[in-house]
Order: sequence, then C-alpha cells, then structure tokens
Amino acid sequence: MESKPFFRFLFFFIAIAFLFAWTHLHYAPSPGVITLLDCASNSPWCTSSKNRLQSKQPTLTKTPRASTSQRRHHESAVPRHPLDPLTIQEFNKVRKILSSHALFKSSNNYALHSVVLEEPNKELVLKWKKGQPLFPRIASVIARANGVSHVLTVNLETDEVTVLNTAPPTGYPTMTVEDMTSATWAPLSNAKFNRTIIERGVNLKDVTCLPISLGWFGKKEENRRLIKVQCYSMEDTANFYMRPIEGLTVLLDMDTKEVVEVSDTGRSIPIPKATNTDYRFSEQKLQQDLNSINPISIEQPKGPSFVIEDEHLVKWANWEFHLKPDTRAGVMVSRAKVRDLESGVLRDVMYKGFTSELFVPYMDPTDAWYFKTYMDAGEYGFGLQAMPLDPLNDCPRNAYYMDGVFAAGDGVPYVRSNMVCVFERYTGDIGWRHAESPITGMEIKEVRPKVTLVVRMAASVANYDYIVDWEFQTDGLIRIKVGLSGILMVKGTAYENMNQVEGQENLFGTLLSENVIGVIHDHYITFYLDMDIDGSDNSFVNVNIKRQETSPGESPRKSYLKAVRNVARTEKDAQIQLKLYDPSEFHVINPTKKTRVGNPVGYKVVPGGTAASLLDHEDPPQKRGAFTNNQIWVTPYNRSEQWAGGLFVYQSHGEDTLDVWSERDRPIENKDIVVWYTLGFHHIPCQEDFPIMPTVSSSFDLKPVNFFESNPILRAPPYFEKDLPVCRPAYSA
Repeated sequence: MESKPFFRFLFFFIAIAFLFAWTHLHYAPSPGVITLLDCASNSPWCTSSKNRLQSKQPTLTKTPRASTSQRRHHESAVPRHPLDPLTIQEFNKVRKILSSHALFKSSNNYALHSVVLEEPNKELVLKWKKGQPLFPRIASVIARANGVSHVLTVNLETDEVTVLNTAPPTGYPTMTVEDMTSATWAPLSNAKFNRTIIERGVNLKDVTCLPISLGWFGKKEENRRLIKVQCYSMEDTANFYMRPIEGLTVLLDMDTKEVVEVSDTGRSIPIPKATNTDYRFSEQKLQQDLNSINPISIEQPKGPSFVIEDEHLVKWANWEFHLKPDTRAGVMVSRAKVRDLESGVLRDVMYKGFTSELFVPYMDPTDAWYFKTYMDAGEYGFGLQAMPLDPLNDCPRNAYYMDGVFAAGDGVPYVRSNMVCVFERYTGDIGWRHAESPITGMEIKEVRPKVTLVVRMAASVANYDYIVDWEFQTDGLIRIKVGLSGILMVKGTAYENMNQVEGQENLFGTLLSENVIGVIHDHYITFYLDMDIDGSDNSFVNVNIKRQETSPGESPRKSYLKAVRNVARTEKDAQIQLKLYDPSEFHVINPTKKTRVGNPVGYKVVPGGTAASLLDHEDPPQKRGAFTNNQIWVTPYNRSEQWAGGLFVYQSHGEDTLDVWSERDRPIENKDIVVWYTLGFHHIPCQEDFPIMPTVSSSFDLKPVNFFESNPILRAPPYFEKDLPVCRPAYSA
C-alpha cells in the first residue's frame, strides 16, 4: 500500500517544530525620528534632511537588530536577570540530571512536557538590583514516566531533584510536539482506517491528519490519555483544511498509539473540491490587480528609539520591562515600569502579564464535532505553536526579533527563531491636539504624533492563527490586542447551495462554498495581569456609573450621571459580568499612594472584545472553561495560580480553574492582587472567511487613572519637516 508520500507533510511539520533555526545581529544607530514612507517599489530612494532636531533625550547604547547574516550565539548565552528563561546550557544540565534520577532510570518511556524556569519568589525579585548576584537557578519540570504525571524542580546549582505532590486528581500535561505528530501517524497502522479512507475515494498518499483534543465528557474517557484524529485530503491544494473527510474520527490512546475506535458517520458526504482553496500568493491569478497599493515602510535614519539590554530587558521612551518567550503563554511581560517625567522615578505598574488560556468551543453537538472545545494554551502550548515571524509582513522592517529556546520531549533544547518581534509603530495617529477657534482671536494649533512600542508574537494552532500584541504608549497606557486569522475549521456537507436546505434545518454554521460549512464558534483569550501599582498592595474599585434624578425645582435638567465607588473586599465582589446599561469603570488603585490633590494612584481596565459565553454552566466544556463565566476576576496573588484552566488542562474535569479558586472568596482589599481579563469573540463564519480569513482584532487597555499629576506627554515635541527623511517618488527619479 502506498503510504510513504503521506509523510511528506508530517515530516515538514516535524521539521518546523524541531528546526534549529537561527537569527542574526547587526547594530543600529541611536534613536531618531520615526517616519512612515510610501515609496514606489521601483524607486526605494530615501534621503535625510541635513538639519536634525537636536533631541534632549540621553543617547542610548546601540541596539541589537535581527537580520539574516549572522547567527545568535545561544550556546554561550548566560542568564543576567532573575526572570531570564533557561539557556541551552541549563536545558542540557536539566536533561543530564534527570536522566540519572531514579524516577526516569526506572521508566521505559518518559517525556518532559514542560521545562521552564522556576521563577524566584516575587519578594526577592522585587528587591533585586542589576549587578547583584542571581538567585539559585531552578528548573520547573512537568514530566510523565511510566504513565504517571509528575511535577518536579531541578536545582541547577546543587543538582537536587525535588518531586512535588501537586498533580491534580484529573487531567494531563500539555501535549508535546512528539505527542501531536505521532498521533497523526498512528491511524495508518489500522486496517479499518486505511480501508475507510480508500472507500471514501481518497488516495492514502493525499491524506493528512490533525490531532484533536477531546475535552472531557464522562467516565469512559478516564484513566487513559486519549486523543481524536480527523483527516483531510491534500490533493490539488495546500489548504487541506477545506477538504475534510467528514465524519471520519479515530479515537487513539496517546501513550500506546493504539487505535481504540474508528467512527465514520459521513460516508454520504463528498470531499469538497480543491477549486479556489489555495491561499498562496504564487497560486493567485490576476496578480497584477492585487498590487494596487505602493509598498509602505517605517524608516528611522537615527535608528530605533529602544534598546534591549542583556537580551531581555526592553527600554523605550519612559518604559522599561522584562520580556521572554514561553512555551505555554507565548510571551511573558514582567516588571513593567513607567518613568514619571515629573520626578524622574521609574514607577511599578505590572509585575507580570501573559496569555493564561484560550478556550475555543465549536457550536455543533453532532458526533464528529461535539468534542471540539479546545484549550489552546493548556492542551497544545500557545508558545509551542508559535512559528517564526515573517520579516516585512508579520513585522515591519524596523523590528528586532527574539528567539525562543525550548526543550523537546526528550529534554534536548531547540531554538524557535524569530518567535517575538519588537518594533516602534507610527500609523498617523495623534497623541494629543488642540486648535483654537477663530472666534477666540488666538492662532493656536498644537498637535503631537503618537508613536508606540509593540511586542508581537503569532501562534499557528493548526488552522487558526493568533496575533498577540502588547503595545506600550508614552502616556502610560498598555494595550493588549489579539488578532484572529488563518483558516476556518470547516465541516463537509452534501449541500452545494442554500436552495437545497429545507426549512429551518440547523447547519450549525454558514455554507461558505460548495460542500463546505463554516461552523459557528467562540474564542476566549484570558489574560493574567499581576498589577503592582506603585507597589504590590492594591485594591480593586468598581466605579459604577449611575443615573441620578434631580429634585423638583433643583435644575432644568431631569437627570445626570454620577460615579459611585465600591471597593471590592473579597473575590466575589470583583467578579464582573459586563453590562451595557449598567456601566462601570474598573480601577486598580494603591490606596496608600495619593496624588498632590489627594486621589489614589491607579490604572483602569478598559474593556474590549466583550463577547460572553452563553453555554450552560453545567455543560462539560463550560465547566472546564468556567474562567469565562465572568469577563473580570480579581484574586489574591498566589504563585501556584497562573493558568486559568488549571495546571493540567488536558482531559481535566474543571476542578482546578480560576472559577474554583475564586469560590474561596478570599480577601483582596489592599492586598497583592491579580486581575484576570477575558477577550471574547463570537464567530459566525461568512463567505469572506473563505478560503482564508482576513484578520479580525479586538483589544483592551490598561490605562493610567490619577497615576500621573497631569498629562504625561504634555512636553512631547511635534514633528518638523526638517527632521524627517524625504522619500523621492518614482516620477521624480
């Protein structure tokens, strides 16, 4: 039976996952004015004016920039900050220590599902100053040996291994890449599966399969690490997602690779045709009609205005923060501080922020779909699915790239190149402005451009692509944005036109093309935000906006709005479900720090992406995804509570979630608190999503509220023509 060609895609997938890729460095000049240039592609001539506005900012050291001509030396990297990720040398040491430990020596088959830095206690990190010795470096390891999950720590100074008894009663660790790839091969060893593929009219050489987490739906799924596999035809297209072998589902034991069950409920459903499914630029017709926009690029003749010290400490304008890639969260932003230009002091804003979990339930209860209720961080690893960013298209030309260094299932380290990019963005937005009306007699027009710093990563979790931006503004605001793109997970159908659908038949989605239904689904992205506003002890305030009726004769007005401030005493006081007609602001304040006029300093969460889950709370997927029951939660800081769906999400029952922790109703007033915010999207697919989706984005903000004494960008200078590069258009060349 011809099966070797089948592996062409799988081997490509493995190559991407384990590629020891590289990025390179060159050095750029000190900071300068940032300008957007729109140059004709055949005339990339850019010149700078001779006269430059003399910046009053101190000269920054040269910034390493990623390029494609020199290799980063990861092999010799050493940590320089307490939060720096594990290095290649440290990964190798962890592997060596564990290989001689009794737990693994006695195991015929073991895998390391997570190897990350066990971060030092928060109190120690807060006291640490640059130049001081680092704390003992400890690795946190989640492993499976002899069919049992273990949580361990490895002290890299003493070689001591500590086995912790923290594994929850249900659930399994995040899958390794090896788990996923081997699951896609396993069905080929089953005669019934192969026979079914052939009977469905698909050549085995054209088959490719995906590993699909199955959630949890009862006792029959307990005590075995299971996965479901569904397959597609690659014939005549790279976009195999649009050619599902509908109804064919393989239930697989992930540990033994035994095929437990083969189910085929879609024999009457044809494989959708490949016509018009390919999304690659090289495959598009009438390419000349697609190039109607001249190329646009950001140019900075004086170089970028940010520096990255010791590989992970980002300094830009009035911001400073630590940045690192993470296998589960994607990226982690820590120790975020903003400089108060009045006092010159760097002030604490956020100790740590990251993507805690992504919950993606599909709204089709039929046999081949009901279980598609993904937890993309806890089941697949959001960072593990991050692919190298594409220079010029994922990130602009002025971007700096950061690699991720991770451990494979056998503990061997590998490099995920260009996983994160950092760049300054100017899109013509305005920082602030005012122009006086002629009736005042004053000719005043003051405008300031808005330039921001963006940290970006993109994860391709099989068909779906997520773009996560952390955007820092000079006015102190942090914007967290999520973009959704990639390819829909579609369902095969016998219908080719809506006129064939009888009455009110529920398609569970939209007919996108002949024989293709885009199934309705939700996306929920929950963020962990350990806010430290001028210190760790903070309070959460619900500032409720209420209508106040006026008394008879008090005013010509009948009503007005007032702000009623309610300080949350315990966790349940801070469980927020957003309501359009009962609005509030949500402040995190430091009650012990006041402005000159007596207001407590703070930041507020400005909601966006407010879609809420409508699933029954007793529905098994919603029990596991109960952290989406509210848009905002506030919990006391607990270093063991970081993952909203629990530490072990895979096949969990939902007994270790943010919802469960918060039921304890612990005190949170004037405490070290963590804010959790969930961005939500309802997605009813439409034809414009076929064959690949235009990016849809939403965001929320962390915005200063009485944090500064006045507008922190009041003294920002405007741009002048003499300060900007000049781009000579094609017709003048």
